[in-house]
Amino acid sequence: MRLLDSHCHLDAAEFDADRDAVVERARAAGVLGQVVPAVTAASWPKLRQVCRAAPGLYPAYGLHPTFLAEHRPDDLHELASWIENEHPPAIGECGLDYFVEGLDRDAQAHYFDGQLRLAREHGLPLIVHARRAVDAVIASIRRLGDGRLRGVVHSFSGSPEQARQLWSLGFMIGLGGPLTYERAQRLRRLVARMPLEFLLLETDAPDQPDAGIRGQRNEPARLRQVLDVVAMLRGQAPEEIAAATTANAQRLFALPAP
Repeated sequence: MRLLDSHCHLDAAEFDADRDAVVERARAAGVLGQVVPAVTAASWPKLRQVCRAAPGLYPAYGLHPTFLAEHRPDDLHELASWIENEHPPAIGECGLDYFVEGLDRDAQAHYFDGQLRLAREHGLPLIVHARRAVDAVIASIRRLGDGRLRGVVHSFSGSPEQARQLWSLGFMIGLGGPLTYERAQRLRRLVARMPLEFLLLETDAPDQPDAGIRGQRNEPARLRQVLDVVAMLRGQAPEEIAAATTANAQRLFALPAP
């Protein structure tokens, strides 16, 4: 079985002490590829170094909305240079966050819109954060996309109608640990019925641990737990879900087979 973790922050400080072992555990679990999105411009050099250290690690460069205080006016210009020099598989993590109090929405929109334009210009997919802001994200994609944007809204928590709107705009949805909790009934119903071609699996490690490690550090090897829940909800074999979602990630990010 070959899996691809479509969203893992392997460069996070939480992995500094045992990153090599984390990668090895992931590979032993069949997670042979990881897309590792950035959060700030200051983190890009470390992210690049981490992803060069082992095969199957793919860095995406972007500006995360909840790190707004760390972004600088010239970061979008610098991001354009990194895209041109590094040729990443995606731009991100970017997006909008209306959950965290005190985050200026106009400033968030400035950085998100800038990254949408860069994605359109360079023909790259986007890795999008949309917490309590799915409608606003959809509106921005419609306004700036001109039918030429694609990507994934990771850790999706919206409605079936919002999911359908995203699919029609060329976006997949990424799902991870939250799906494994029995209380996530709306999300579970969505996964049971949605077209498999629009689904990506993710861990968001070290965050969003699954129900089996509640409150602990998450890591990409735990993608198997997410896979098993998706398979159970859909009444399909885990191997079938693994093959489909890995192919989805390869297609979206133009990645080689893991």
